[in-house]
Amino acid sequence: MSNNIQPIFILPEDTKRTTGKDAQRNNIAAAKAVAQTVRTTLGPKGMDKMIVDSIGDVIVTNDGVTILKEMQIEHPVAKMIVEVAKTQEDAVGDGTTTAVVLAGELLKKAEDLLEKEIHPTVLAKGYRLAETEAQRLLKNITKRVTISDNELLKNIAITAMTGKGAETNKEVLADIIVKAVKRVAENNDDNSVKINLDDIKVEKIIGDSIDNSELVEGIVLDKERVHPAMPKKIENGRIALLDAALEIKNTEIDAKIQITDPAQLNSFLEQEERTLKGMVEKVVSTGAKVLFCQKGIDDLAQHFLAKAGVLAIRRVKKSDMEKLSRATNAKIVSNWKELTSEDLGLAGLVREEKIGEEEMIFVENCHNPKSVTLLVKGGTEHVTEEIKRAVTDALGDLAAALKDGFIVAGAGAVEMEVAKGLHRYAATLGGREQLAVQAFAEAMEVVPRTLAENAGLDPIDVLTMLRSAHDNNQQGAGINVFSGKVMDSWEEGVIEPLKIKTQALSSAAEVAEMILRIDDVILGGSSNRSMMPPQGGMPPGMGGMM
Repeated sequence: MSNNIQPIFILPEDTKRTTGKDAQRNNIAAAKAVAQTVRTTLGPKGMDKMIVDSIGDVIVTNDGVTILKEMQIEHPVAKMIVEVAKTQEDAVGDGTTTAVVLAGELLKKAEDLLEKEIHPTVLAKGYRLAETEAQRLLKNITKRVTISDNELLKNIAITAMTGKGAETNKEVLADIIVKAVKRVAENNDDNSVKINLDDIKVEKIIGDSIDNSELVEGIVLDKERVHPAMPKKIENGRIALLDAALEIKNTEIDAKIQITDPAQLNSFLEQEERTLKGMVEKVVSTGAKVLFCQKGIDDLAQHFLAKAGVLAIRRVKKSDMEKLSRATNAKIVSNWKELTSEDLGLAGLVREEKIGEEEMIFVENCHNPKSVTLLVKGGTEHVTEEIKRAVTDALGDLAAALKDGFIVAGAGAVEMEVAKGLHRYAATLGGREQLAVQAFAEAMEVVPRTLAENAGLDPIDVLTMLRSAHDNNQQGAGINVFSGKVMDSWEEGVIEPLKIKTQALSSAAEVAEMILRIDDVILGGSSNRSMMPPQGGMPPGMGGMM
């Protein structure tokens, strides 16, 4: 009997597999690479990235989630880190870079402990304990904020936009952002404030100064009148919203109409004309001067509407119809026969204006609108796009701060305070979890360290100064990246919503724990290798046959 035992292959032969330490090392390397990509964008002195896609479209941004989405990352573990950014974006709308950098740093610290033969499950348990304690510490260093705290709200918006393309005009933009948020805010029964960000439409206009950005008390649509004979401007006009076509409908069942002589054809066409005229007369009889239609409007109906002096717009998006309804207080009606004067809304002014190459419809001066439009202006396409992203982040911050009602100090202050508390907590633990909690505490310091590095300051000096300030109970001590000195973030107005920090912490800790527990990576055969790069090569660091 031969001693040569045949190897048993349980997987297809072109399957790639990495196990044990190799798998962990590769996974951590991938996660760190993603964090490293966005790390230089953090803070007021953060740099921008230029991303050019396969068809040559260019994006210049320092918004973490935009960078990661556009990069088309292939590595499976790197994708998990991108998920952290997406979750942060969906939950809060800002803080994506912080969340990703923190996840990368947690894994970097874990790598050192894995080298010291500390088991991944012990590490994961220690990280879980640390995250729970960090969340508790965070709650103790907050301040309250309400819808009437104008100065605080403005500072939250300014902090969100600092370091983005909008920075030089942040005062002007912060004012209109706060005004927009206050306009659409609704009080809940428990005295908290609800803000639906869908009620704030952000439209960009290219070819104007950022300082001329404005808040429109109503809605701006990228549409034009359906007929040139219609009025371009209507003041204090009643507004109808119709979710039905002003067209002759084809019959539901297949029907054949046989016409045997020209007179029949004429009467058939006349009947169509009468029907369309009837539709228009019905709309006009309600007193409507402006008509927004979600579906189509027949050419003949357009003519009748123009003769009646009605300004009509067709094929308006469903989401825009809902915004118009909240702005003008009009009801959306699904059948033209049912339209009555009670369903109409009101706007002080509806006008068509040519902006650049595009015609736009402005529905403004609405009475107590619950949906408004922020017109963001800028010199070029790329500048305006980046300002729009900054404004969206600031809106998300304000909504999160008002929903929770709590804010924390920015500029790395809150991370230093949590790190201090975690070091103290680690000392109360026995066993190896203590090392994991200490690693978590050190990882928290990556935020102030990155802020310092991006500003060209010595990170060791900065961290030493911050530690000393926090040891002297200066809870709000953060880094002023412009002077290189320690400042009181509360006094300087560098503040952020609590939700940004709690969400970033939980997402980063959870993904780090999940990645640490993976000790075997099996990459399927070529038939379903969707995660492979287009060249057919392995994702970086995923080699190793079974």
